[in-house]
Amino acid sequence: MLIFLSLIGYLVYFNTRVSDSFINSPYNTRQDTFSDRVVRGKILSSDGQILAQTNVAEDGTEERIYPYSNMFAHVVGFDSNGKSGLESEANFQLLTSHQFFIDQMMNEFRNRKNQGDTVVTSLSAGLQSVAYYALGDRRGAIIAIEPSTGRILLEVSKPDFDPNTIRYNWDSIISDENNSSLLNRATNGAYPPGSTFKIVTALDYYRKKGTLDGFQYLCEGTVTRDDYTIRCYNSTVHGQEDLSRAFASSCNCAFAEMGLEIGASSLRSTAQDLLFNKKLPLDSYKMSTFTLGASDPAPLIMQTAIGQGNTLVSPAHMALITCAIANDGVLMKPGLIDRIETCDGEVISTARKAEYQRIMTSEEASVLSGLMENVVLSGTGYGLYGRGYQAAGKTGSAEYDEYGSSHSWFTGYAVKEDGTSIAAAIIVEGGGTGSETAVPIAAQIFDFWYYN
Repeated sequence: MLIFLSLIGYLVYFNTRVSDSFINSPYNTRQDTFSDRVVRGKILSSDGQILAQTNVAEDGTEERIYPYSNMFAHVVGFDSNGKSGLESEANFQLLTSHQFFIDQMMNEFRNRKNQGDTVVTSLSAGLQSVAYYALGDRRGAIIAIEPSTGRILLEVSKPDFDPNTIRYNWDSIISDENNSSLLNRATNGAYPPGSTFKIVTALDYYRKKGTLDGFQYLCEGTVTRDDYTIRCYNSTVHGQEDLSRAFASSCNCAFAEMGLEIGASSLRSTAQDLLFNKKLPLDSYKMSTFTLGASDPAPLIMQTAIGQGNTLVSPAHMALITCAIANDGVLMKPGLIDRIETCDGEVISTARKAEYQRIMTSEEASVLSGLMENVVLSGTGYGLYGRGYQAAGKTGSAEYDEYGSSHSWFTGYAVKEDGTSIAAAIIVEGGGTGSETAVPIAAQIFDFWYYN
């Protein structure tokens, strides 16, 4: 009797609390049987552009069309040879029809399929286009998010592919190990963060000291500990610096010394507070890793403090940290879907903005904002100064081989007069310094967002 009552109790719980999550799961292959009676719905951008739709020929043959071809390849995904991107994430909604019930009855009577619901995304076709062409033929990724809501506004990854022809080119795509064009580098890329990690180091220093005022350092272009030398970019001698100046000029020597002062354990704790080695609030992502331990030698601590060493991070994760800084320390849960509509445009459901986690205090966010604003005012992000809006950020040059080759990084945000903001993270593989390559891309994105 006890087993029977337990079973009944679980069935009630399952049907009332968790059944929807099982049905909506992209891993539930039974969803695909819905296509026997439903034409897959459209995917739209927030500015009304069709990102994916199913064309039905007179003989009933269906063809999934992606009007923007490669531009939204990773974030919208594909619906052949498996599913990816929004095609996977929103599979249940796209194969569910809330068409007018009389129309559904008539379609059943005529042995016709009903039209699936429309998924309206938070993606801006305008912003996506700007970012896509700004990245050009280079490898890398760009992601932009609205900090106050978590709405993902753009997501670009290259190399890419054409989802319209992926079924024909599948074998060649998956066998091309050099390009890894199916990899969404924005969310699943794993890169050394370079000097963008100095955000974490600066926060840890502030937490340990309670102020930035006491930091002074005389940069001579290099610093050596245990026979290992850290160099500033081009061995530049920055001279006497406080922490704000060291951050703005991205002084490696100052931050290497700072890492030794605060210690590996403290730096690890702060990194984990910012979600390193932890689950991220994304549907698909590569976990960022921070492996520095208390027993590690001084050279590795120095490397880690400036974003080298063994630390790896995705552009999406850096964007989330930046969002929290721009949003008073609170990270909103990011999402790609604004609402679900019927094929006739009637709203079925609307996504609600939700707080994911406070990952730093309001005071800490304000301190970091001040440091990042100074990067634009008088530092390596000066390319964003005087463009009509307030901008803040941190550049990075992440070395990845023994020859000193580096990826170009930028993470930062821009603010309008009404207080609304956009946060973006950009990486260009092999792009050199952040100020040379990533900052000009950020300028194009922020310009379009602000002036359109």
